[in-house]
Amino acid sequence: MLAQPLQAPSAGRAVALLGLVVLGAVVGAAGALVQAGWFPGGLLLALAGAAGLFLGGARAMTSRSGALAPAFGWVVAVIFLTASRPEGDFLFGAGTGSYLFLLGGMALAVICATMGLGRQPDADGARLGK
Repeated sequence: MLAQPLQAPSAGRAVALLGLVVLGAVVGAAGALVQAGWFPGGLLLALAGAAGLFLGGARAMTSRSGALAPAFGWVVAVIFLTASRPEGDFLFGAGTGSYLFLLGGMALAVICATMGLGRQPDADGARLGK
């Protein structure tokens, strides 16, 4: 697999990855709002939603790029929401829950992107040698 030449993704795959990036940004923004609203439960709900999206993207695309695309959208949205505005407004407070959401989401993205998907045989038969 490593010795094969790099190929450009098909149009359908590129659209699916772009959709996963947008979905990752939506989940990141929703998680940023939910995690502080209901502190222990909201934090767990936000992290479970992010983990489900990252792992589901990897399974749906059958590659690690399926986990990296929503993780990229998630990180961009969360970093954008952590920046304070000139008026002094901000979305994230300096609490434990905010830091757990940021670090936990990034850790989940790395775990889901590096987790092996497992190989399945291509043959229809039960025995590989036939």
